Amino acid sequence: MGAQINTRSVILDILIEINEKGAFSDKVLGAALGKYQYLSHADRAFISRVVMGSVERRLTLDYIADSFSKVPTRKMKPVIRNILRMSTYQLVYMEGVEDFAACSEAVKLAAKRGFGSLKGFVNGVLRNIARQKNSLPMPDKSNISLFFSVKYSTPEWIVDKWLLSYGEENTEKILAAQYEERPLTIRCNSAAIPSEELAERLRSHGVKVSESGYLPEALTIENYDYLDKIEEFREGLFSVQDLSSMLVGRITAPQKGDFVLDVCAAPGGKSLHIAELLDGSGLVEARDLTQAKVSLIEENISRLKLANIKASVADATVRDSALIEKADIVLADLPCSGLGIIGRKPDIKYNASEEGCAALAALQREILGVASEYVKPGGVMIYSTCTLNSQENTENARWFAENFDFEPEPFEEYFPKEICPDTAVRGYAELLPGVTGQGFDGFFIAKFRRKAR
Repeated sequence: MGAQINTRSVILDILIEINEKGAFSDKVLGAALGKYQYLSHADRAFISRVVMGSVERRLTLDYIADSFSKVPTRKMKPVIRNILRMSTYQLVYMEGVEDFAACSEAVKLAAKRGFGSLKGFVNGVLRNIARQKNSLPMPDKSNISLFFSVKYSTPEWIVDKWLLSYGEENTEKILAAQYEERPLTIRCNSAAIPSEELAERLRSHGVKVSESGYLPEALTIENYDYLDKIEEFREGLFSVQDLSSMLVGRITAPQKGDFVLDVCAAPGGKSLHIAELLDGSGLVEARDLTQAKVSLIEENISRLKLANIKASVADATVRDSALIEKADIVLADLPCSGLGIIGRKPDIKYNASEEGCAALAALQREILGVASEYVKPGGVMIYSTCTLNSQENTENARWFAENFDFEPEPFEEYFPKEICPDTAVRGYAELLPGVTGQGFDGFFIAKFRRKAR
C-alpha cells in the first residue's frame, strides 16, 4: 500500500496548503503524517524534512531560483513555484538525495499536475542550480540586513528589528538557531512519577533520553516514532513543553493552597505545570476564548489525571467581577507575534507584520489592564510572550509597572544559574535562541507583585 504513494506528490500538496492557502505548517503536516501512518518511517521522515525545510528556507530558495530563472518565483504558477522550492531544497540542503532524482522527479511531478509544457523550464532551472550548488549567489555583505534575510530566510523587517535590539553578533546567532536540530523537550509529570523513573521507563522502550541540565523535570527524547505510540505519554506521565515555557512555572513559584488564574491558557502547558508544582493542593483555573481551545486544555487535564485544575471559556478582555482580587497568582501568557518560536513554526515569520505586532502589543495592554484586577494585594502577576519584539516585551512590561499598583519582582533565585540574565534582579528576562543556551525558544517573562494596602 505504501509503495503506491508518491511522497513528493504528498509534499507538494502540503506546501501548497501552507504557502498558497495560509494553512499552519504544523497542523497540515501533522494531519498528513496521521493520514499516511502506514508509510515507512523513512518515507514519513522524508516528507517531514522536505516540507519543513522548504518552508523554513522559502526566501532563500526563491532567491536561488530567481537567480537561474527569467520568470521570478512570485509570478510563477503556484504548482511550479512549490515544485522548484521543494526540489531546490533537496539539491542544496539534502546530501542523501541524488541530483538526478530531485530533478527528474520534479519534471515528472510538473507533468502529472498538468504542466507538461513547463517540463523543460523546470528541468533547466534545477539542472543549473545543481551544477552551481556549491557556489550559489548571495547578496553582498555590505548590506548586512539583506544578507542575513536571504541567508537565514527571514523577512528583512524582522532582521532590522533584531539588529537594533540585539546587535549583529547576537542577531546572527538567533537567526542561525532556527535551523539547529534539537531533540524534543518534555516535562515530567512530577505529580505522578519522578523524572528518573520516567527516563528509565522510556529507555526500556528504546527511546533515547537525556536530562536537560537546567530543570529537574525537563528531559529530551529522541529515537521514537510518534508520541501517541509511547505508553508513558498516553498515561499522562509527561507533556511536551519547551524549556523557556517551563521556566514560567518555576518563576511563578506557586505556594501550597494558592489559587492561580491563567487568562490565556490553551493548550494548557503552563497551567498544568503549575498544577503539578502545587502538588495536589490549591486550584488552577485555565481560561481561554473558545470552547475548542478549552477542549484542548481539558484533554490534557484528563490525560495527566490532575484534580487541582479546571478549564473554562472566558474572554480575557472582559472584566469578570466575580474574580476581582481573588487570585494569588495571575498568569498572562498572552497572544503575541510568536517571533521567538520560528524554529518550530517557521511560517510565523512570513505571516507576521509590523502592523500586526503593534496591534498585538495594544491587545496585550488591554488584557493586562483587566487581568491586574484579579490579583490580591500582595499577589503576583506573570506576563510572558513567546516573541522577540521590544514593543510586545520590555515596553509593555515598563508600561504596566508605570501605570498599575505593581512593582517588578526579582526572580533570579528560580532561574538556572548558568543562564540567568542580569535583568532577573529587575523582574524580567528575555531568552534568546542560540544565545541563552541549548534548546531554548525565544521568550520573555516579567514578574510583578501587587502592592499591599
